Amino acid sequence: MRRSLVFYKTEKGQSPVTEFLDSLPSKVAQKVAWVLKLIQELDPVPIQYLKKLTATDEIWECRMVFGGNTYRILCFYHGGNHLILTHGFMKKTSKTPSEEIRKAEQHKADYIRRHGRA
Repeated sequence: MRRSLVFYKTEKGQSPVTEFLDSLPSKVAQKVAWVLKLIQELDPVPIQYLKKLTATDEIWECRMVFGGNTYRILCFYHGGNHLILTHGFMKKTSKTPSEEIRKAEQHKADYIRRHGRA
């Protein structure tokens, strides 16, 4: 199953994922792009790259490690094979911060409000 990756945009047209990617050093951004391509094309995706977060509203986590640092992009499925990427961050702890999960759930609610349920 080929997944379609969609960057979430706010009502004002801002893309938190684009802003995150633009903030990364080029080699890190290349690794993130490589992992996103794997997620788009592989079925099943290895859990080291894409994992559903427990105790969330169907939020998933794209995971990348580069140079000892861990980077995350949170996302959710919409319409079966559309993976909506909400925002990214560099993870400093072993547990995904609850404020990042909350932010992803807010972006999901906003997306569904504007685009409808799939």
